[in-house]
Amino acid sequence: MGSTVSVERDGHVLLIGLNRPTKRNAFDRQMLTELSLAYGLLERDDDLRCGVLFAHGDHFTGGLDLSDVGGDIASNSMSIPEGGRDPWRLDGSWTKPLIAAAQGWVMTLGIELLLAADVRIAATGARFAQYEVRRGIFPFGGATVRFPRESGWGNAMRWMLTGAEFDAGEALRIGVVQEVAEDASSAIGRAVAIAHEIADKSAPLGVRATLEAAHAALQESDSIAENLRSKVAGLFGTLDAAEGVQSFIERRDAVFIGR
Repeated sequence: MGSTVSVERDGHVLLIGLNRPTKRNAFDRQMLTELSLAYGLLERDDDLRCGVLFAHGDHFTGGLDLSDVGGDIASNSMSIPEGGRDPWRLDGSWTKPLIAAAQGWVMTLGIELLLAADVRIAATGARFAQYEVRRGIFPFGGATVRFPRESGWGNAMRWMLTGAEFDAGEALRIGVVQEVAEDASSAIGRAVAIAHEIADKSAPLGVRATLEAAHAALQESDSIAENLRSKVAGLFGTLDAAEGVQSFIERRDAVFIGR
C-alpha cells in the first residue's frame, strides 16, 4: 500500500506492518495516513475477516514524530483520508477484529494502538511508556479512556501520570497485553495464529455481531476520547508544550514551568 505501512493478504487475514524501522517506527503524517487507509481496507473488504497489526524492525513504535506532526496537533488539523479510518480507531464501531503484536519500544501512540486492538501480544523485551506528560501534553489518542478501562484506575494512573517505563511483565499483569511471547517473531506468530483462528474457524456474522454488541456498550466513552484532539491543541500553545517538543528533538528531559 505504501512505503511506511506494509499490507499483505494472508487468506482472510490482513497483515498490517509498521514499516519505518530506521526511525523506530515513529509516526509522521504519511505513516498515519497509510495506517488509516489500511484500516479502511480491512473494514470494507468482505473477504477480510481479521487484521494483524505488527511492526518491522526492532521496535513497535517510538510514538508520534512530533517534529513532523506537532503542527497538525497544535492546529487540530489532522484529517482522515478518503477511504480511511481513524488510525486511533476512535471513529465509531468496528466490524473486523484486530490482533496486535509489539516488540522493543512501545511508546505513547504505541500503547494507544495496542489498547485499540482486540487482542494484544508482546515480546518479552518490550518496553512501554505513556510519557506525554513529560512532553507537556497528555495522551489524546484514547489512552485516558481505554487505559483505565482495561487496567483499572490505579494501574493506569501509575503509568500515565508519571510517564515512566514499564516492562512486558507489568503490561501482562495490568491487561495491556494478553500474552507475552519469547521474542518479536514469536509474538507476531501468535498474533497471526489467533487471527486465523478467528478468520478460519469463527462464523463471520457471529464475529461481527459480537463486536457490534461490545462496541455499543463502549461507544459513549470512546466518543469522549475522540474529542480529546481539540483539547490537546490548546496545550500545544503553552510554554511547557514548546519545551516538551524541544526536549523531544534534543533527546533530553524537559524542564517545565507550569505555563
